[in-house]
Amino acid sequence: MTEILVTGEALIDFLPEGEADLVDTETFHRRAGGAPANVAVGLARLGEPPLFWTRLAEDPFGDHLTATLTGNGVRPDLIERDPEADTTLAFVSLDPDADRAFSFHRNGTADTRLQPGAVGDDALAEIEWVHAGGVVLADEPSRSATIDLLERARDAGAVVSFDPNARPELFAGDDLVTTCRRAFGLADVVKASGEDLVPGLLDGVDADPARADPTALARAICEQGPHTALITRGPDGAVAHATPAAPWNPTGETLVVDHPGYDADTVDTTGAGDAFTAGAIRSLADGVPIEAAIGFANAVAAQSTTAKGAMAALPTREAVDRFRKRRGD
Repeated sequence: MTEILVTGEALIDFLPEGEADLVDTETFHRRAGGAPANVAVGLARLGEPPLFWTRLAEDPFGDHLTATLTGNGVRPDLIERDPEADTTLAFVSLDPDADRAFSFHRNGTADTRLQPGAVGDDALAEIEWVHAGGVVLADEPSRSATIDLLERARDAGAVVSFDPNARPELFAGDDLVTTCRRAFGLADVVKASGEDLVPGLLDGVDADPARADPTALARAICEQGPHTALITRGPDGAVAHATPAAPWNPTGETLVVDHPGYDADTVDTTGAGDAFTAGAIRSLADGVPIEAAIGFANAVAAQSTTAKGAMAALPTREAVDRFRKRRGD
């Protein structure tokens, strides 16, 4: 199987009891989270465990994250521990439709302190796919460390994928647009939702990308350098746009795939996009045609919404296969 490296933050999500907002919630449930951490666990459950380059605090929350990641099969080789920083905390509020918003406590936490060059060239030479999330681009030195890794991965011939996972409240000024544009220029594959594509990030897209046609968003992403863009649409599935440069596009022309997704008994949408990312990477890295890869990724995402907690409901490959069989796929 393809050797995959995921990089970015691991944090603690505090999920509310019931549907109350943060003003009224008195009881929370602790869950391991962070978009790249979710992707890493998702990949481990779907097949060969990935490497995960992250930095965790030497506090009880960091201990919990370490145990959760390794207990779910993520390889520990590049998981760093930081004795001088705390763990990022994210308090999640859920509305009646199970959609979520976040309140972050993240000031000098361990995930902001990744150092450039920590993944050596020898290790990187064995990696065939590198995936990064956008939250660590909010702070130095993790911003420079992540960009450095993507540059070296691209130079080494690895496939590079990127999820902006936009959290504007974590960035100063125009940093979100500037750094995401730079990451787009280094990526082969970008996965995003309309909400991730904030105004100013894409050329030729109106002021509210969340309302724009997903095919237009995907095309605009590819105009910045990637050969493949994956736009998720929640319960409505996903759109993929692959240029002739994409290794999974044999047509010689631009290929657009629109998959409608799957119905699910949704409890919590936290991490559904990360589940999709894991399913897409696993399939594309294994040489699955892009049409089938997007269907598989949508099934992984749908199943991930059926329990609370981003990692708790991440399915195995066998569970995904059963899920799709029940739906006639």
